Amino acid sequence: MHLSRTFEYPQELQSKFNSVKKIEWITLLYFSSASILMAIVMGNSQTMKTAWIEDAISIIPPLSFLIISRIYKRKPDKNLPYGYHRVAGISFLISAVALTFIGFFLLIDSSFKLLKVEHPTINTMMISGHQVWMGYIMIAVLIYSTVPSIILGLKKLPLAKEIADKAVYTDAVMNKADWLSGIAGMCGIAGIGIGWWWMDSVAAIVISADILHDGISNLKQSVLDLMNQLPKTMDKKEPDPVFDRIKKETEKEDWVKKAEVRFRQEGHVYFGEIFIVASDHANLNHKTEELRKKLTSIDWRIFDLTIMVVEEL
Repeated sequence: MHLSRTFEYPQELQSKFNSVKKIEWITLLYFSSASILMAIVMGNSQTMKTAWIEDAISIIPPLSFLIISRIYKRKPDKNLPYGYHRVAGISFLISAVALTFIGFFLLIDSSFKLLKVEHPTINTMMISGHQVWMGYIMIAVLIYSTVPSIILGLKKLPLAKEIADKAVYTDAVMNKADWLSGIAGMCGIAGIGIGWWWMDSVAAIVISADILHDGISNLKQSVLDLMNQLPKTMDKKEPDPVFDRIKKETEKEDWVKKAEVRFRQEGHVYFGEIFIVASDHANLNHKTEELRKKLTSIDWRIFDLTIMVVEEL
């Protein structure tokens, strides 16, 4: 049985990959600490409960990345001849399902709290002989759980594009957009302080809707990836232009009359086929092998390429 080769990042991207690992370790430790602080101060506020769960599930993407980064480099074997690339897609799917389920649950839970007209209270506590309203501490914790998240997201975005890691890119976009949840949470706590009890549940609904939106969006994309959708750019707006370039480079060959390409994404890399109608059938084995080497050198993501000569397209 012919096995695919073992995946390794190109030398020039290895440092980028190591940087992503370092940032994901920081992200994991940061969200763990934020979750602990949220659990300590949340009281009976629905806003803080929702923000706490959001921070808790934010641990999943960096943890998944750190685990799968040790798996997808394994050598292909007779049971998995294409390698372990799709473990990244499976991890992406699991995270998306978790986000969707938790977002839906929190949205329903927060809505019921609003309909039941529950009036949350925020107590005071003694700190260094002074009576301090816990709402101030909650807002401070919300700031702690928001600002570093945005910074981490901005740092991860360009690196995720360079190493072609869709899960890290999605995680970075979510981190960068965390300001919405942070502001909603602070408004909810402030609302309780001025007597607008309903602000607590409304803020929780906003945060829940944000989680649910991310979950549904990621779930849709992860399912399309597993269905071998034509790989698109990181922002999902258009097909990756590398495929058009490969087709044009193929049709430049003087022995090629016409060509079509077909690609699918396996984790970080592309597997694909090129179908060629040849105008000259002499030395086809040599020509197709030279063409394969030329095309795979265009982009490191072109990992496994099959060239087939056919009678017609």
